[in-house]
Amino acid sequence: MNHPRSVVMLCAMAAALFVTGIYAGELGQELAVPHRLRDGDEYRISKRRLIEYGRELFQAKWTSAEGAGRPLTKGNGLPMSDPGDPLTFPRAFNRISGPDSNSCAGCHNEPVSGGAGDIVANVFVLANRFDFATFDSEDMTPTRGTRDERGTPTKLQTIGNSRHTIGMFGSGYIEMLARQITADLQDIRNGVAPGGGRALISKGISFGVLRRRADGTWDTSRVEGLAPDSLSSADAQHPPSLIIRPFHQAGNVISLRQFTNNAFNQHHGMQSTERFGMYTDPDGDGVINELNRADITAVTLFQATLPVPGRRIPRFGFIRNAIANGEAKFAAIGCAGCHIPSLPLDKHGWIFTEPSPYNPVGNASAADTQVLSIDLTGYELPGPHLKPVDGIVSVAAFTDFKLHVITSGPGDPNREALNMNVEATSKAFFGGNSSFLTRRLWGAGNQGPYFHHGQFTTLREAIVAHSGEALAARLAFQALDERSQGSIIEFLKSLRVLSADTQELVDEPDGDDRER
Repeated sequence: MNHPRSVVMLCAMAAALFVTGIYAGELGQELAVPHRLRDGDEYRISKRRLIEYGRELFQAKWTSAEGAGRPLTKGNGLPMSDPGDPLTFPRAFNRISGPDSNSCAGCHNEPVSGGAGDIVANVFVLANRFDFATFDSEDMTPTRGTRDERGTPTKLQTIGNSRHTIGMFGSGYIEMLARQITADLQDIRNGVAPGGGRALISKGISFGVLRRRADGTWDTSRVEGLAPDSLSSADAQHPPSLIIRPFHQAGNVISLRQFTNNAFNQHHGMQSTERFGMYTDPDGDGVINELNRADITAVTLFQATLPVPGRRIPRFGFIRNAIANGEAKFAAIGCAGCHIPSLPLDKHGWIFTEPSPYNPVGNASAADTQVLSIDLTGYELPGPHLKPVDGIVSVAAFTDFKLHVITSGPGDPNREALNMNVEATSKAFFGGNSSFLTRRLWGAGNQGPYFHHGQFTTLREAIVAHSGEALAARLAFQALDERSQGSIIEFLKSLRVLSADTQELVDEPDGDDRER
């Protein structure tokens, strides 16, 4: 057992007497996961046991005894601006800027553990820059040049953006598709000579055109759908990475491992040794080695091997016909241009390897640790999984892995806009966001609410909120007759996370199923 505890507690255990099958020093301890793996155990135990251990960690309700909380660090891992006012009780837990949850499953639980979450589980991104964020008017930031009738500077809330919890079902296939697209784009990039340019196309998806100037520097002005971090280029010797970032609403995270390391620190105040170092206590809570490499690997593999969403289609009747009609209409009005119904995963891409070769610094990489692999199509995994046909696994996630502008601008209430009246150096930070990763629609039927903010309770509300690049498709939907619109909704409702006790991708209940 490798309990992440303070040195004092470890010494106490060593001197404890053995009583009734346990050490006296362990009596009264309150640990969510009392029996922990050591680094290296992830390569010695079975994959099934490792995934089950990952499930246990994902569902654990972490306690301060094992390191939950981060008194002296922000959610992004940086030290607090004011270490003299640490995040200890009653400031230890904060729904806005975090730590904001005891458990991964506390937010990812719809319809079952690993899924999305109700709006009550939304995360306030960017709020982790605050030492402690509230909705108290005294915590608001004065706006530049704006005063009330008495000449007092007015204030606006600059807490952060509220984002809906994403569902993790099928995420192993999503990461592997992202890796393959990244590899394709980088191969194309490597073939661009000074003075030339090439179209960036992978799996039929266009990411625009990458050009190279005569002096060898890179022009990314015509590249589409990639995060800014994937386009930055220092000089001719350091080309843009073109890495696909398939996780988070705004496509900010490359891999499940990075997602896991980020979330444990931000939401639970649990620091991993691979990011914060061993035998250190960066958050000042008196606990070291809170999560080791084996822990992060296990949670990553648990998420990677979650079942894929499937379809629920009645065996006969009115609704079955409506679903078929709605799927055809969905494509006809242009929705499938971004929500691509299926993408091919080839070259044995269904063999998930961990860690990712594209992991950023602060996350384990294939260069510094042993690589684990697992077949995502394996029969031993619970729930429905995809199978290769003629060397290809078709991933019906309904996405194109691209960022799209889906709002109409600053006046659109769906655009994330914070305090625009700030100094010029901060405008990029406070300017809000209108570009979001094309939502994966598989599982949409039972993983609401909808849109990046989760404020729409119906699929119809989310559809008619589309603007920007999606405006034409939204107008085409609104131009349809009521029956056709209803059929599209029934089609989207059929895309569901299915029961873990089935291996089939299509659930066909008897009857018309009108009461779904």
